[in-house]
Amino acid sequence: MGSALGLEAKRAMDAGELVPDEVVVGMIRDRLTGDAAQNYLLDGFPRTLPQAEALDAMLAQLGAPAEHVLLLAVPRDELIRRLGGRWLCKRCGRSWHEVFAPVQPGMCGKGGDCELYQRDDDRSEAVQKRLEVYEQQTAPLIDFYRARGTLREIQGELAQDEVYEQITQAITGA
Repeated sequence: MGSALGLEAKRAMDAGELVPDEVVVGMIRDRLTGDAAQNYLLDGFPRTLPQAEALDAMLAQLGAPAEHVLLLAVPRDELIRRLGGRWLCKRCGRSWHEVFAPVQPGMCGKGGDCELYQRDDDRSEAVQKRLEVYEQQTAPLIDFYRARGTLREIQGELAQDEVYEQITQAITGA
């Protein structure tokens, strides 16, 4: 984050603010030069229609349009179960999950039992709020990318190897 854009992003994050769209798009532009423009994966961006429009314009200028936009579709109740069950170890930072990776005594990376805590954004109320924000701000991107013919829907509630296979097929056409 030593660049001017990186420093601007850091200032916003340190102040607890969202990084402005033009800064994020500028950082992506800087990164997608040379070979990176041919093979890239963005995760968590864009999240709004204005971000998607700015990203599309920038990618068109670079000659690196998004060929595949993946939607990992997971039913709401499953999202709540997955997000609400995540816990972290205070000692080593390892992530645990009530269902998928239950903590075992003595398995903390720093030795001894894990002292677990849950991040504020993984608590039930916060998960509900995150899903509401998603529905309002991010879900419209589904139709945006579907209209461009780039949306690939992945059934994200399946087993990891099945999800991986779907992703592979979506991006390779195999």
